Amino acid sequence: MKTAITSTGNHLDSEFDLRFGRAGWFCILDEDTGKTSFIRNEQINASHGAGTRTVEKMMELGVGKVISGDFGPKAKELLEKFNIQMIILEDEQLTIKEIIKKIQN
Repeated sequence: MKTAITSTGNHLDSEFDLRFGRAGWFCILDEDTGKTSFIRNEQINASHGAGTRTVEKMMELGVGKVISGDFGPKAKELLEKFNIQMIILEDEQLTIKEIIKKIQN
């Protein structure tokens, strides 16, 4: 399964981003292989519709789970509709590497 983690940057030492639709980056973790890649969020500066367009990107990438600090109501509704699991973390001090370590344990 692929998991998307909202990130402030494009490396494992980047901090977790509490925003979903306006996160700077997404770390895509393949939980089967442990491989990670980073994708820039093109919706970060969108005037509206960032959450729904970001959900569309998650679907394109084949993501089954998203870890973020918050999801707007429209994004949440779409993620539920397409059976993409949402996990909410509230600790913005975590790095992407620390979150991945928790997933893999």
